[in-house]
Amino acid sequence: MYLRIWSQRLLPWCMALGGCLSCGAWADDVVQQALALGRQGQAMQAFQLLDPLESERAGDPVFDAAMGDAAHAAGQYTRAIMARERLLAAQPGNQQAQVALGQSLQAVGDRRGVLALPSDVQAALIPVDAGHTLDQFLYSYDRQEYGGRSSLKGYVELGVGHDSNANAAPVVGDLQSPVPGTPPWTLLPEALATSGNYVVAQAGLRGRAVLNSRWSVVGTAIGATRHYAGQADRFDHTALDGTLGMAWRSERHELIASAQGSYYALDGARLRTMGGVLGEWIYRMDGFRQWGSFVQVLEVRYPMQALRNVRRSVVGTSYSHLFRNGSSAYAGLYGGREQPQASGADPLGHRLWGLRAGGQWPLAPQWVAFASADWEHRRYGGQDPFFAVTRSDRQAQLALGLSWTPAPGWRVTPQWMVTRNASALPITDYERRVFSITVRREF
Repeated sequence: MYLRIWSQRLLPWCMALGGCLSCGAWADDVVQQALALGRQGQAMQAFQLLDPLESERAGDPVFDAAMGDAAHAAGQYTRAIMARERLLAAQPGNQQAQVALGQSLQAVGDRRGVLALPSDVQAALIPVDAGHTLDQFLYSYDRQEYGGRSSLKGYVELGVGHDSNANAAPVVGDLQSPVPGTPPWTLLPEALATSGNYVVAQAGLRGRAVLNSRWSVVGTAIGATRHYAGQADRFDHTALDGTLGMAWRSERHELIASAQGSYYALDGARLRTMGGVLGEWIYRMDGFRQWGSFVQVLEVRYPMQALRNVRRSVVGTSYSHLFRNGSSAYAGLYGGREQPQASGADPLGHRLWGLRAGGQWPLAPQWVAFASADWEHRRYGGQDPFFAVTRSDRQAQLALGLSWTPAPGWRVTPQWMVTRNASALPITDYERRVFSITVRREF
């Protein structure tokens, strides 16, 4: 009798427990189905499958891990952050989950949240950038530090290389005379293409001093020197560049206005100086995609050759994309003109337009391959007085290389670069190949 009474009392509880176990098993089947959809590249379908279960299963590490992966892959970054934060609350030492959370924080541009993660997790988030080319398009002024603190970053770099044409001179020694019936012109030996090995040293700083949530002072300073061996040593040069300006940020937009200055010396003597202004507009669509546009006006001065003084005005735009696997790519276009300041110097001025593109691909945790390509067309303003033709140039440049990070803050970069300038003026038609290996220490 007592057994029958207890059986009657326990039966509802057993039925409820069985129902819960059945629901749990069904829910786990749904998680497995979502994971399978994710592996097949159907991220949105996986997210939509898990979404109705979140209110019931939030806090379950198995569910939260699957939900975070599906939401991130589907572009639902805020939902991914919520799921991954719940997973870390349950498993604080899960480094894989920490890296996953960092990726979602990067996707929404939350650099401060990324900086709160352990240093080893930060190092695992994105492979090292490919060098100055991608730095220029993606990382100028620490733009990823949205909403962050003041920062100052720098580097020193040493390298060696070989330059096949240090003076960008024509390879052939005989040029067709512009005067019909006269023999070709023969160039002096020092005017021919000169090759040589070289050593290079460079150092740079870039920083941002945050004034408040919108305004900050930004600046860069770079110095570089290159010394050639042998007969090419007369082409040793030194360059100094700097910018200083104000930046204003609001939501995804950033406006930057900077003053620029540049100094270039050849073989110990000042050859050229530049000064002007640069205006930039940066639009961050999210932590992975960014548009950048600029307007630049520079006064270019040649102290020993005032006839060559020009005003350079250029406008351009670029798009950069960081993919989820760590690869990145950029593309840009620009146009403008160099207008001579002296009367009658039209042949020295030109109109220009160009294209740029590049990318990087992680090969291993410490190795990245990169490539960039540039093409520029220049049309000059009048006939050259010696060759009686109007100069036009079509210049193409291709760079390929590897970036190796043997330790945090260190970068070793072997690079090969070829430049071909196809010019209507024989004296400026040339080809140049440069191979280099540089070692950089960042701090």
